[in-house]
Amino acid sequence: MTSKERMMTALHKGKPDRLPATIHQWQSYHLNHYMGGVDALEAFKQCELDASIQYFEGMGQLWSSGGKSESKKYSDDWIDEITVTNDDPEDLHVSHTIHTPEGCLTYKTVGDERTMYVSEFMIKKPEDIKHLKYMPVPKLDKTAVEKEYDRIGDAGIFRGFVWGDQAGCWQQACCYYDTMPMIFAANDDPAWVHEFLGILMEKKLQFIEESLKGCKFDLIETGGGASSSTVISPAMFEEFCLPYDKKTHDALHGIGHISTYHTCGGMKGIFDLIVKTCADVSETLSPRGVGGNICGQEAYEALHGKVGLIGGMDQFNILTNSTPEAIRKEVFRLFDVFGKDGGYVMSSSDHFFDAPKENLVAFGQAAKECVY
Repeated sequence: MTSKERMMTALHKGKPDRLPATIHQWQSYHLNHYMGGVDALEAFKQCELDASIQYFEGMGQLWSSGGKSESKKYSDDWIDEITVTNDDPEDLHVSHTIHTPEGCLTYKTVGDERTMYVSEFMIKKPEDIKHLKYMPVPKLDKTAVEKEYDRIGDAGIFRGFVWGDQAGCWQQACCYYDTMPMIFAANDDPAWVHEFLGILMEKKLQFIEESLKGCKFDLIETGGGASSSTVISPAMFEEFCLPYDKKTHDALHGIGHISTYHTCGGMKGIFDLIVKTCADVSETLSPRGVGGNICGQEAYEALHGKVGLIGGMDQFNILTNSTPEAIRKEVFRLFDVFGKDGGYVMSSSDHFFDAPKENLVAFGQAAKECVY
């Protein structure tokens, strides 16, 4: 089988020739510092892994803009005035003022060579969500998407996203209002939370119809870490995530796409709810060492045969900080736990930055020995 055939067979809950093995996402920092500056596709080839390439163009994420002071006009009703307040690449501080017909929103980000995060949130008081109706929904360049899809070819799969700072409505709202205030609001003013999520839902459905319909992706990522059972309760997931996620997945299915529901954190306690979202695949099976709560058979027993599975590999304690021998042992263990009956793509549970190349090669080589 080719890497694409192998991965797609597993994503459709089947048995490929052998265990597919990949990483969640290759970071530019790692490519530049550990892989000689090659692109992600070449890095997968060098490490003998099945490629999983993600497409980020046009997503409009809060932390993706910045680096120089400028004004970006996304539409007449949404103009982003960007001010770099500290241009040190290892301590980059960026302030944003969003101009809309009804006033302004402001937010700030901080970053370094590895990552960037929101340090001041856009929605500061409940009435601020009125501005979000002016937020433009980008349209993907389908020709550019197809060109990248063809470039990847049989080397692996091409992954897209539902538009937003996070693909899920609850998760995107947490990027705008912060997670803890969202949890408080869900208890104190659930009607406002549903209004907030409804605004985002409408825009996501618009993006699915306008940009993802007819777009050449193998898999579409949905969800996000703020829905994890280590963040919110199952009851909160059922009220504030499930209805919106199901609408998203139904819309994707309506245009012929399959989805992977991303829960980078705890999944224990919400297995049945993940299935009820009608996702086709569930990731990331994060173990305790990276902040998750998956440590044994429970995820397999609850999810196998209902959704495909992606993840399980501890990207820090194993891929980054252990030895090739320990990685080989963990690959065999995870194959036995999650992969013995197919329907499983072994992957790092999330990002890493400093994993030695030889460890990633050991990961790829060990997976080749896990045959069906």
